[in-house]
Amino acid sequence: MLTEKQYKLLLFINKTTKETGCSPSFEEMKNAIGLKSKSGIHALINALEEREFIRKLPHKARALEVIRMPKFKPKAILEEEKKRENALQHAAAQIPLYGKIAAGLPIEALTDETETLSVPYNMVSRGQFYALKIEGDSMKDAGILDGDTAVIKKADTANNGEIVVALIDNNEATLKVLQKKGPEVWLVPCNKDYETRKLDAKRVKVQGVLSSIIRNYH
Repeated sequence: MLTEKQYKLLLFINKTTKETGCSPSFEEMKNAIGLKSKSGIHALINALEEREFIRKLPHKARALEVIRMPKFKPKAILEEEKKRENALQHAAAQIPLYGKIAAGLPIEALTDETETLSVPYNMVSRGQFYALKIEGDSMKDAGILDGDTAVIKKADTANNGEIVVALIDNNEATLKVLQKKGPEVWLVPCNKDYETRKLDAKRVKVQGVLSSIIRNYH
């Protein structure tokens, strides 16, 4: 198994060669892995060559060829990646808090971006997100209660059965289950006390898909 520095150097050589068509200079390799002297790079290259990960091409300056990549990462690299992942999980991201959205009768769509909400980074690491305060109880059987905060992933399309932010006639927004029925879009509540709204598909725009719910217990 390679050492941490051998592994990092091999990755750097492989990446640079693929991107530029030639292997990096000793100075570039030294800076890339944080060594103070070029003699350390010579030792690492020799070790990689002995283990048949790279080979030196004769009669060419700066000519190193990567023969193969290791199947396993060094323990130190795995620990470093785990620490980085844990740090990201505990890091916070700021997303826009647009205002209130009805989980009952539709209310006027709000686009105020002056407020933000702090959420765990791993909750919103893939895509663009925004938050809305839930007002009403029409989605209570889906576990979405009045006063909750909905974290929404921006999207202009959604699948049947997904809970979406639907913009109706460009001025009303509501959170409902989406059902496409031919030329119509049905916005379905999750509370038997409310009726499904059946609208011409042209009147409805998907503004996002529900990603998660945040609830305060005070």
